[in-house]
Amino acid sequence: MGRVAALGERSGVAGLALAGVVVVVAEAPEAVRRGWRSLPDDVDLVILTAAAAEALGPEPGGPTSGRPLMVVMPP
Repeated sequence: MGRVAALGERSGVAGLALAGVVVVVAEAPEAVRRGWRSLPDDVDLVILTAAAAEALGPEPGGPTSGRPLMVVMPP
């Protein structure tokens, strides 16, 4: 089983590090896209803040990738 990562604004993701989540802080849209590309290969689930999800668009991993699974936090 792979790891869990969280991507987005510091206020939304920082606390998840306490649970062992790989945290990628990204405040601006370009930083979110860079953060997405930098995720380790063994990440199977990415928790996104609403702003990070908006910055990535509908299919950041490509139309057929299916990995990693993504979940968006409510705003």
